[in-house]
Amino acid sequence: MNYPVKLNIRIDWSEMDLFGHVNNVSYFKYIQASRVNYWEKIGLVRIFDEHKIGPILLSTSCQFIRPLHYPGNIIVQASVDFIKNTSFGIQHQVLNEQHEIAAIAQDVIVMYDFNTNTKVPFPDEYRKVVEELEGRTF
Repeated sequence: MNYPVKLNIRIDWSEMDLFGHVNNVSYFKYIQASRVNYWEKIGLVRIFDEHKIGPILLSTSCQFIRPLHYPGNIIVQASVDFIKNTSFGIQHQVLNEQHEIAAIAQDVIVMYDFNTNTKVPFPDEYRKVVEELEGRTF
């Protein structure tokens, strides 16, 4: 899988747990930062600002593969893996400084009209932006 959107993050001392590795909650913060970074990259933050229509998280999951430690830096890379009528998915990989996979996460996101509190179709103009960024069609 190609991951066209990457985010560099510094591991903070406060993210460590009693056992000397990054706490699982921090992985979800990294994934959230990656998710929002992807949304910004394709313009979904702008549509919310203009029309109060935007993405809302339906579910997220994470498979922890190897521990992370302070001090360190990570790369969280993201790729859309599906687009349906009103929802889409983003897969994330968290890479340690050796570029080894530390975690794999999956988000399912729904396009939502915050004015009417209803799901709405994924806009075609943003589908085209994703397809160009990903180098494939959905």
